[in-house]
Amino acid sequence: MLTIFDYDKRRNRRAMLQASGIGLASLGLTDRFARTAIPAGQNSTLTGKSVILLFLHGGPSQIETFDPKMTAPVGIQSVTGEIPTAIPGITFGSSFPLLAQRAKKLSIVRSFTTGDGNHDIKPVVGKDTYGANVGSIYARVAGPNRSESGMPTNAMLFPQSVDSTTGPAISQFGKFESTGQLGSGYSPFVPGAGGDLQKNLELRIPIERLDDRRLLLSELDRHRFARERELIDRAADPLREQAFSTLLGGVAGAFDLSKESKATIERYDTAPLVRPNQISRAWRNYDHYVDNAKALGKLLLLARRLCEAGCGLVTVTTSFVWDMHADVNNATVEEGMRYMGPPLDHAVAALLDDLAARGLTDQIMLVTTGEMGRTPKINKKGGRDHWGSLAPLLVAGGGVHTGQVIGQSSRDAGEPATEPIRIKHLVASILQTLIDPGILRLETGMPREVLAAVSAEPIPGLRS
Repeated sequence: MLTIFDYDKRRNRRAMLQASGIGLASLGLTDRFARTAIPAGQNSTLTGKSVILLFLHGGPSQIETFDPKMTAPVGIQSVTGEIPTAIPGITFGSSFPLLAQRAKKLSIVRSFTTGDGNHDIKPVVGKDTYGANVGSIYARVAGPNRSESGMPTNAMLFPQSVDSTTGPAISQFGKFESTGQLGSGYSPFVPGAGGDLQKNLELRIPIERLDDRRLLLSELDRHRFARERELIDRAADPLREQAFSTLLGGVAGAFDLSKESKATIERYDTAPLVRPNQISRAWRNYDHYVDNAKALGKLLLLARRLCEAGCGLVTVTTSFVWDMHADVNNATVEEGMRYMGPPLDHAVAALLDDLAARGLTDQIMLVTTGEMGRTPKINKKGGRDHWGSLAPLLVAGGGVHTGQVIGQSSRDAGEPATEPIRIKHLVASILQTLIDPGILRLETGMPREVLAAVSAEPIPGLRS
């Protein structure tokens, strides 16, 4: 059974403080460490909304997802065929029947370009976020934690956040927790063994373990960070006690999926859709395909819970599974979409329905994309290779206009046929859902990178 905040002696004191919900900012220390948290209701710069950024690592095909091009020649058109949607005249790849039924709840961008075909982690971290996790930009404005609850404002979820049997996060293509020049105090909160903070999720810590943690903090304080200890001793003892109380309250509960009804958990669960014995072991990515199916639905359920509890931006990524070259690592496009399509279709549909049922559709925006798209032409082995000129992008909720397709692609789905939508536009749309750029410009001392990212032109047509 998963547990939250399991102790690992190798973790350093800063990680322990953050894992306990008592990061330096929540202790009320100076900007030398982090911007002090501001209650969401008292920060007029914030809209009060949240964003879930679902990052499809590996680069999904724009053609087999939401732009099937069935009038193009064989070898270009979707190898999975197409399916009509609720929007007349618009089709999706046939792997997405549930999203096709819910097309009026979505905006699909068909002219989105990521600029290159490199495996990295843009738009989560890249040049358009100034080398920082996009949630870290938000945290620089909102503060790392909600002062009224201790809830992190910025979180990063990997498969191990919900399932301890999954493999570790893929880190070779970039550091998801990067904060660029903003400082480590704005790093995303990473629950689960995929991150540096905690191994597990569900709070099952006896009171004596919390007492031990107090002793541990004291010991680590005594041996390391002498200057930091001096500041904490002077300013933070009452807040530390408050943080331990918070640990026993709402913050820990937000990470506990068992607090959801059995029916809700089952509605999100994607594991039954693609069982391990249905996946070919011919591919080195076998374990990643398995992990994606096991974890994706529960990751989106956890993301919704965190947003409800006050987290502003939750980034979700599964294992590296969308790289469908048909090489020794990756399946062909046709086979790979059998592994990847049903979990994505099911999980996103479950989230959209759940948000609507809970009255949260306008409060939580979902963004789904990858770091690139795929070549218009199928390669000789049945795969599609890297392609930076066009990539799939789905946006829903958060008050955006839906039931529409923004932009058009060329006849072979290889280039934008209308004005390109770039990562900077997507990042601005995410941040402007969370932050009022006009009010932000009136704040003093805000880094120019933050101002530039928030104030860029958003995706046209998403909002009035």
